[in-house]
Amino acid sequence: MLNKQPPPPPPQIELSVDSTIVQSDTNHNTILIIIKSLVFPVISRCHAGYFRITLSLCCQTLLWKTLKDPPENAHAYRRMLGVLPSTAFLLLWSLSLLILATLSILYILRCALFSDMVKSEYLNHIGVNYLFAPSISWLLLLQSAPFFTPKNIYYLLLWWVFVVPIFVLDVKIYGQWFTKGKRILSTVANPASQLSVVGNFVGARAAAMMGWKESAMVLFALGMIHYVVVFVTLYQRLSGNSCLPTMLRPVMFLFIAAPSMASLAWDSISGTFDFSSKMLFYLSLFLFVSLVTRPNLFKKSMKKFNVVWWAYSYPLTVLALASTEYAQEMKSSIAHLLMLLLSALSVMVSIVLMVYTALNTNTLLPPDETYNPTIVTLSPITISSVSLDTSLQSSTP
Repeated sequence: MLNKQPPPPPPQIELSVDSTIVQSDTNHNTILIIIKSLVFPVISRCHAGYFRITLSLCCQTLLWKTLKDPPENAHAYRRMLGVLPSTAFLLLWSLSLLILATLSILYILRCALFSDMVKSEYLNHIGVNYLFAPSISWLLLLQSAPFFTPKNIYYLLLWWVFVVPIFVLDVKIYGQWFTKGKRILSTVANPASQLSVVGNFVGARAAAMMGWKESAMVLFALGMIHYVVVFVTLYQRLSGNSCLPTMLRPVMFLFIAAPSMASLAWDSISGTFDFSSKMLFYLSLFLFVSLVTRPNLFKKSMKKFNVVWWAYSYPLTVLALASTEYAQEMKSSIAHLLMLLLSALSVMVSIVLMVYTALNTNTLLPPDETYNPTIVTLSPITISSVSLDTSLQSSTP
């Protein structure tokens, strides 16, 4: 019997791994991990409420532009403010533009990467109102732009870009208010709801400055009707209905912002600070006095710095803006002294808030308790894992 020869051994394939490629992949993964650990938490925490800062800065910029350009027949007190340096105005406008552009980019990234968090903001009865804040800020900055006039084509195009989101949100939110369901106005009304009508008044004023009186009237009518409804609803809210958390009580100052901006919008539409504008301005003054004489209402919310503090500045600045038009119409020393007082108070509050914000930048974006940093820093980086983990949930703005 013949002995069978053993089969030849299989061919050996020798693989060599280039260590430089492995090192390159490791470095690439490390860079992506660092990017996720630094950028993603910032985007996840930068909700629409941070546009309170830009609302205040952009409105303050508009106030400075108004004060430094007095009309020809201005009172002596008004002409005295005309000596404000143009350089300071340009620096303030540039700072407002920088901060607003930065926050807008961060929020666009939030919409793209953290859509669940944006949806949670929309479903929150307070947070949804701050979705108007980016467009309002851009419209205020547009009205104070030193580079082109309201008759410029760029002004017109940008007006459309910023007004369309306001109108879309109006359709969605106002529709929910008067239809049956959980989002009916009587159950979700809070002082922040007035931001939705402020957006219409700001858009109306910008349109009137372009000479588009009919478009301005459409926005003004839409905002005014709903302002009356919101104002009455807030007056008649049930005693057991918790309107605002203690921390958010500075938002009560939005009671001043809505009628003040409405008076400015009607002044631009009618061409004069007439009886309607004066009545809205007097209402703003009454609400201002009603709030400042109740400091205990805001005592608890002032114990620790929070971005909500910026809710004080914007309404005061709008009231100061309305006072400039009122003083110009009345031409009396008392009216101009009131304008100087409100303008000085507005500038002082804005400066204090900027200083406090600069000194508390480490607490400006507090940790989000529902955001798990291990998901960002420890998960392996792959092409699929660079995208957002949809399991992340949002905190209430």
